[in-house]
Amino acid sequence: MRPTSRGWWVLLLAVAGLGLGAQWRYPGLTGIGAALALLAVVDAASLGLAGGLTARRTVAPLEVPRYGECLAQLEILHDGRWFAMRAEAVERVADQDVDVELGRVEPGEGLTATYQVPTARRGRLTVGPLLVRRYGFAGLTVRTNETGGQVIVRVLPRVLPVRAMPPGARRGHVGAEERVAQGGTDIVGLHEYAPGDDLRRVHWATTARIGTLMVREDADPARAHLAVVLDDRSAAYPDADAFEDAVEVAASLLRAGYTEGHPVRLRTIRGGLDIEIGGPVAGVSGATHDVLAPLADVSLVDSDDSLPGPLSAPGDLDVLAVVTGAGVDVAILALEASRAEVGAVLAVDASAAGDGRPVAAGAGSVVVLRGAGAEALLGGWDRSVSFRGW
Repeated sequence: MRPTSRGWWVLLLAVAGLGLGAQWRYPGLTGIGAALALLAVVDAASLGLAGGLTARRTVAPLEVPRYGECLAQLEILHDGRWFAMRAEAVERVADQDVDVELGRVEPGEGLTATYQVPTARRGRLTVGPLLVRRYGFAGLTVRTNETGGQVIVRVLPRVLPVRAMPPGARRGHVGAEERVAQGGTDIVGLHEYAPGDDLRRVHWATTARIGTLMVREDADPARAHLAVVLDDRSAAYPDADAFEDAVEVAASLLRAGYTEGHPVRLRTIRGGLDIEIGGPVAGVSGATHDVLAPLADVSLVDSDDSLPGPLSAPGDLDVLAVVTGAGVDVAILALEASRAEVGAVLAVDASAAGDGRPVAAGAGSVVVLRGAGAEALLGGWDRSVSFRGW
C-alpha cells in the first residue's frame, strides 16, 4: 500500500497546513491541514477495511497467426462487505504494458473486462504477470497485487494466399537424380490392407517381414517436391523488419504446397533448420501446424553474406524457392536455384518499386523477384512462377 500522486499532494498540503498554522497561529489553516491528514488516513483505512479482490484471467487462443486476434478476459470479484473501490489492471506482454480499465466495484459484486493481446510480434509472447491496482475511496492510496501468473502465446507467421504450385518434374524415387516428366512415385506411407485396396499396390517386402498384408501409399506423380530455403543471415536484411516479410513468404509457399499434396521441405541457410514433411495422401488436412510452427521461432543469425555450402539436396530439385533480403547478391542464390527444374529467388527489397508491384527478372532458368513486402512477392510468384509447366 502506498500513496498515489494525488495522495502525496494531499499529505504535503496537510503537513504544510499543520506546520504553518501552528507557526503563524492560524486555526483555520491548522484545521485545513488536520482535515487533509484525516482524509488521507480514512482513505488508507477504507482500502484496508474494504477487503480484497479475487482476480481470474484467461487467454485464448494460445496459438495465433501474426496480427491475429488473441483475447484476454479478466474477471474480478470484490469479496469484502464494506466500501466500494476503484480498480484497474496492467498486463505485461513481452516488453510492453497493456492497460485494463475496470472501474468501480461494489462490495460482493464483480466486473469482467476483455482486452486484446498484441500479436504484431512473431514468436513466443509471455503474457503476465497481471498487476491489479485498487484505490481507496478518494483515490489517495493504492494497493498493487500480482496475480494470474504467466501464459505463453505462440504467434505464428501470417499465411497469405498463393494461387498454386508449379508441377516441376518428379523423380522415380526420393533422392534419385534421374528425372521423369510423367510416372514414378514416392512411398509416403504404408497401411494394412483393407477391402477395396488395389492388390497391385501391396508392398511385398514389408508384408513378408511382419506377416501382415501391407499396402503402399504413393504420392501423386504430378505433385513435385517443394523446397523453400529461408535466408536467415543478418547481412541479408539491412532492415530487420524485412525478415518478417521473408518468413511470411516462406510460410505461405510451404502452406500452399502442403495443402495441395506436395511433399515440402524447409531449410534455413545458417540456422540449421531442416524439416521435411510429406504431403497429404488422401484429401487435404487442415492441420498445417507442422509446416508453420518451425517458422514461429526462427530468427536472424549474425553472419556475413557467404554461403556455407549448397542450398539444395538431391531431393530438392523439383521446385526450389530461395527467400532472402536486399543485402546480398541474388546472382549467387540464383545460381544455386538453377539446379532445380523450377527455381525462384524472392528478395524482400523496399526500394524495388514505388507502386508496390514486384520487379521480375530472369537469371537463366531462374525467376528473380524483388518486392517491397510479402504480398508483392507472392503476387509476383503467382504471375511469374506458378504457371510454369502448365
